[in-house]
Formats: sequence, structure tokens, C-alpha cells
Amino acid sequence: MVRAVNEIGYKPKMIGGGMVGLQATAIKTQLGPLLNGFVNYDFWLPIEKMNFPGVSEFMTRYQARAQQEGVDALGYYIAPWGYAQLQVLQQAVVATKSLDDDKLSDYIRKSTFKTLVGDVKFGTQGEWAESRVLQVQFQHIKGTDLGQFKDLSTQVVITPAQYKSGDVIYPYEMAK
Repeated sequence: MVRAVNEIGYKPKMIGGGMVGLQATAIKTQLGPLLNGFVNYDFWLPIEKMNFPGVSEFMTRYQARAQQEGVDALGYYIAPWGYAQLQVLQQAVVATKSLDDDKLSDYIRKSTFKTLVGDVKFGTQGEWAESRVLQVQFQHIKGTDLGQFKDLSTQVVITPAQYKSGDVIYPYEMAK
């Protein structure tokens, strides 16, 4: 879709949505500047407001291992939350001294968990008590190298307000 929008010269005032795939480093480095202007969701980026205790150290370890294994070189999208989910489970097992699903789910719905993505709390139906979905706009990408996506001025968090790292550019001048 990103390629098609750029190939036909489509110039909307804003474009994006729930575009699964644009979070992956391999896709970002394939598309590079074609992403400019697109708004998409993500769950974690290494911005100052999301530099929770332990996350930098975890990402350093993850990225070193990811390079050896040939997987997502940055790991921003899945790695921090995957680890945090296991932290939630570990804390619930320790607190309940049980592996019983009912006991664990009751405890998880009623508790706040300290994780490397910050405090995590769930609602009565298992949903996040407070949404942690980020809306991100790709901006000012000039190349396809990995460094473009380590420079967080190219991926600006526009919402939610507590994690905002920049402003949406609207309307965005799409690539020519």
C-alpha cells in the first residue's frame, strides 16, 4: 500500500491507520522515505518519556542477540511488551503461589505490575486499564539505512499525550 500510494502520486492530507508491518525494521528499511507522512500505531519506542527502569538495558541485550540471530534488529515493536507480559505473569505466579488460571486472572485484573514498559494495569475484562497504543507519524526519513530508524526524529509519537514526542505534520507533503 505504501509503495502504491507513492507510485500513483496520491497526495492525501493524512494517511495511515492500523497498518501491521510498518513496525518491523525490515519493512522500514525497505520503504525508507516512502513512509514519510504515514501515521501508524506502535506500542513502544525508545523516546525519553518511555525510558522506564530496565528497558534500556533489556533493549541493549535484545539488539545484540537479534543481530546474532538475524531477527528484527531494533525490536521496538514486540520485544519490550513481550518481556513485560512475562513479568506480569511472573509477578502473578509469585503473589498467588499458584498456576491456576482462575487465581492468576483474578489477581492480574486487580493488580498493578511493575514492568520494563512502566506500570501495567488491566481492566475487568482483561483489557488495558489505560490504552498504551501509540500513534506515530513517520517524518523526514531520507534513506533506508538502519540509522534512520534509530533517530527518533523520524518516528514521532503524536498521541497519547503523556508520551508525545513531537507534532503531527498536517498536511504532509508526500514523497515525489
